[in-house]
Amino acid sequence: MTAAAARRPEVGGAPSPGPDGEVLVRLTDELLADGVADLRWLLHGALLAGARRLVVDLTGVRQLSSTAVASFLWAHRTCRARGGAVVLRGVNRRTEDLLRRTGLWRVLQVEGR
Repeated sequence: MTAAAARRPEVGGAPSPGPDGEVLVRLTDELLADGVADLRWLLHGALLAGARRLVVDLTGVRQLSSTAVASFLWAHRTCRARGGAVVLRGVNRRTEDLLRRTGLWRVLQVEGR
């Protein structure tokens, strides 16, 4: 991990974007088990704090629901208006297939597995 990656803020209580406007959101299956309300609050908090670029770490997620993907699209609209993007990091094969089937791989940035 580089020094810049170590300084990158994570969403927890009160997110605070780094100097580049980036916020890291780590998702797990446990967080998504009760629905996407927690995910929406995390994204909403990051956007209210001024995030331009949301990096969503999906290495701890086996499967995404369509409502979770819809939440990413909602956040993407705000980030794009600010000159940023939503980046999905650690996408597994199942999620990658979902993004390809829906054409969302063209909208959301995807980093390698």
